[in-house]
Amino acid sequence: MKANIHPEMKQTTIKCACGASFTTRSTKENIEVEVCSECHPFYSGQQGNTKRTGNVEKFIRKYGIKDNEKAA
Repeated sequence: MKANIHPEMKQTTIKCACGASFTTRSTKENIEVEVCSECHPFYSGQQGNTKRTGNVEKFIRKYGIKDNEKAA
């Protein structure tokens, strides 16, 4: 590495809007974030499990087609 061209790495505290904080190293002093790995729905396991249906099922429900009419 060349001398005097790289930024200085510092001990950094990262604070989340949910109240969680942790330390790491960065070129910035303090970092504030809105979502972290502790409060993000994907990482915390609180993500809603929605049932995903295809376009055919949506069409059948929308227009009220019965099972015996599908075969015709």
